[in-house]
Amino acid sequence: MAGSSSGFVVGLTTAALATVGFLAFQASATVPADLARQRADRSSEVSASKAPRDRKDPDALPAGSGTGQRVVYSVDDDRVWLVDEAGEVKRTFRVTPGSVDPPPGAYAVTSRSNAVTGTDGMPVEHVVRFATVDGVTVGFSAPAKGATPNPAPSMRTGGIRESRPDGDAMWDFATIGRSVVVIR
Repeated sequence: MAGSSSGFVVGLTTAALATVGFLAFQASATVPADLARQRADRSSEVSASKAPRDRKDPDALPAGSGTGQRVVYSVDDDRVWLVDEAGEVKRTFRVTPGSVDPPPGAYAVTSRSNAVTGTDGMPVEHVVRFATVDGVTVGFSAPAKGATPNPAPSMRTGGIRESRPDGDAMWDFATIGRSVVVIR
């Protein structure tokens, strides 16, 4: 009896693994090419050097930050701009970066989660992911109501933290496939 039970379990396990493998292949085969890339594009629209700033208005959208509807993130200024299709800034705000910065370039939003626990152990909401750097996922998020940060200083994190109202705005704006431009 034990021999037939183990054979049955092996058969079920094999069938389950084959199904999961097929579904994983099917999912990867249907991802649009521009969403499947993990590395930054070095397009001519986006400057890899420090983008020029307006000295009279330091919150103004920097030149060399791309065109069209996009999220612009300055790793040097810890600032985000949400830009509409006409190039108008709809919102700008300061952020608190994680310990891992994405290199300058053009990315796309690849996944989103309404509520998760961040790599630093903090409950976060409205997570918008757009890059992976050396195995660390990089994305925007807001602390969940009542959460208090307490990350270990040596922890490698890609969470770019926003205020809850700014996180709500990012969540509404940065849907899957939305362009994210990282500048210096």
